[in-house]
Amino acid sequence: MSKRQSPPSAHDVARVAGVSQAAVSRAFTPGASIADATKEKVFRAAKALGYRPNLIARSLIKGESGIIGVIIGNPRNPLFMTALDMLLARLSKEGKHCLVFTLDNESTADAHVENLLKFRVDALVLVATTLTPKLVEQCRTEGVRAIFLSRKPRNGKDFTVVTGNNKDGGQQMAEHLVQQGYRRLAFMAGRTESSTTRDREAGFTAYLKTRGLPAPEIEIGHFQRQGAIEAARRLLALKPRPDAILCANDYMAIATLEIARFEFGLEIGREIGIAGFDDIEQASWPSFDLTTFSLPLQKLIDTVGDMLQSPRDLDRHGHTIIEGELKIRGSTERRKS
Repeated sequence: MSKRQSPPSAHDVARVAGVSQAAVSRAFTPGASIADATKEKVFRAAKALGYRPNLIARSLIKGESGIIGVIIGNPRNPLFMTALDMLLARLSKEGKHCLVFTLDNESTADAHVENLLKFRVDALVLVATTLTPKLVEQCRTEGVRAIFLSRKPRNGKDFTVVTGNNKDGGQQMAEHLVQQGYRRLAFMAGRTESSTTRDREAGFTAYLKTRGLPAPEIEIGHFQRQGAIEAARRLLALKPRPDAILCANDYMAIATLEIARFEFGLEIGREIGIAGFDDIEQASWPSFDLTTFSLPLQKLIDTVGDMLQSPRDLDRHGHTIIEGELKIRGSTERRKS
């Protein structure tokens, strides 16, 4: 049996390229200062030798792995898949690598985070999910900081959180529906433990109270299509039924719109108004034409990307709120008979 050859080293690349080992290291470090001609020589030598930098060894030297752990709380929501695509593109440009996990109806991301900690990740990005206090403390003990994107942990004041302006969005949406003449309003919540749901519902309900209108009927759709279908059926079977439904996200709103149109035969906009949150791509499609309050994803991802430049300093950021915008479309605009 032939003896396995050792892989080429940075020393071998430096010798063939006629440069120092430090130059080889800079060539493979994103953003490092190195002349283009020198970098080109290093890359040519590396290709000829079949050299690849040892990221594990480099992480041990630097004390950073360059790996970001990402956990998506609801992978069926198109919003979060778009956010993941943007985040991966941003971090890839900066030479970082991602380990991605998704949840399936789990209330917290604890199990996945315990796995991620074995990979010496530099930081965690938790999208629409949270951690128990015990896991948060374990992360801090091991020097791993977390960004909570789109959802606040129960005690959010000590953590890095990036969200849209959910409460203000709920208020703006209530104001719009009232201006359109809707009076029997309902709210379809997501998960009861979700700060996103609580804040959007709070803003919506608070505005109705200022106008002397009754509190909205509440049903829970669990941020899922099937859950939204069942909640929509319950709301639309009420007598009298609501004349407008605000859903805690677009994913549920689209399911609600289809039930209202195809099961109950209602004309969307005139007989019932339906609205959502987030402004996913499908919301603007003519078949849905959904009124929504936008969650400006690019701004959120840019904010998260900037924070991840210095993972060890994440705790200083607190709660960052990104302003959204009311997008009025046909699903809530009263049509003339």
